[in-house]
Amino acid sequence: MSVFEDLESLAYFPGVRNRTQILSDALLNFASESLSGRSCSGTDIDACRDDSAAFYLKLIAIATILIAGVAGVAIPLVGGKRRFLHTDGNIFVAAKAFAAGVILATGFVHMLPDGGEALTSKCLPPVPWSRFPFSPFIAMLASLATLLVDFVGTQYYERKQEKLPQQHASVSEIEVESGIVPAEVGRDRNGEVFGEEAGGMHIVGMHAHAAAHRHSHPHGQRSCEVAPGKKVGHVHVGHSHGIADDDDDDEGLSEHGRHVVVSQVLELGIVSHSVIIGLSLGVSQSPCTIRPLIAALSFHQFFEGFALGGCISQAQFKTLSATLMACFFAITTPVGTAVGIGLSSFYNPESPRALVVEGILDSISAGILVYMALVDLIAADFLSKRMSCNPRLQVASYFTLFLGAGLMSSLAIWA
Repeated sequence: MSVFEDLESLAYFPGVRNRTQILSDALLNFASESLSGRSCSGTDIDACRDDSAAFYLKLIAIATILIAGVAGVAIPLVGGKRRFLHTDGNIFVAAKAFAAGVILATGFVHMLPDGGEALTSKCLPPVPWSRFPFSPFIAMLASLATLLVDFVGTQYYERKQEKLPQQHASVSEIEVESGIVPAEVGRDRNGEVFGEEAGGMHIVGMHAHAAAHRHSHPHGQRSCEVAPGKKVGHVHVGHSHGIADDDDDDEGLSEHGRHVVVSQVLELGIVSHSVIIGLSLGVSQSPCTIRPLIAALSFHQFFEGFALGGCISQAQFKTLSATLMACFFAITTPVGTAVGIGLSSFYNPESPRALVVEGILDSISAGILVYMALVDLIAADFLSKRMSCNPRLQVASYFTLFLGAGLMSSLAIWA
């Protein structure tokens, strides 16, 4: 009890008590100023304000944005069965590069500056909002968090797939445990047997060692000359290798898992900022602001939907899951607009509370979109073997990438 009595007596020291009181008052003052619902703008009456015209424009915006979103996400899903829009076709790759440019510009040119503007507004207390670059800091944390989710999700999916029974297993459990693996035998076009040793058996120490060497190593220009879907085997000391079907299966599962994670994380990033966009459109009462937003958001929604639809199509979800993901994307911005219309009578977008929430969400969305565009959309396609072996596809993809980024960036003039 003596310790608590000493602390209690210490708390009554004038210096300690005054500093504690000052600190608590400062925290309360900061919270009240940052989360206040009052308007900080003395001239919040817009010269272009027209509630009736704005309401009809919002209804037009809901219908237009919904149609654009449905069309964008449906083209890769429905058209994927057509040859010219198949996810493996060059047209789809070039169009996906355009959509990646749109998403990259959305994160850098639209979301990040909007988040910074909201968090450095004069409506917020200068300490700490104006003393530290919170918007890029939050975007950086969001990118790192997306990287973590991307990695963990991919690892989880791959381990889940590994637990499934192998449909094309070439060896039995007894042979694996004994370290004796049958040689993979194949025939070339002339009917000659390759990948075969005396007795037709491999003697290896571990199954992992056998699996690790069941691959090929094409390098340089020769890597582009190998026929798609076929890998020529090679010989190691003590054992030989045939066609790497098992590696193809493993890479296929890994690639499939990547597409599953990418589509889900990309939808999360798109949906998070679509809510803010729709809400901001819904609470606006200025036709001068709403008119350019209709065209800009329709363009933005269409190509974001195209990129997301392509990822969903490559992930090969079941029809129900793909439909739910597509519908959830398509309705997010229209629903946000409808909610904004309902809140417009009492929601104050100029209040410190609204600015803090909007700035944080915009910054998080910017970090997610920038990461997804650069890593999972651009790098995944532009650093692939297919792109490096096709100069025409390279030129077309780079052109559409810069075109999409440029057009989306230019929309910042109006919206």
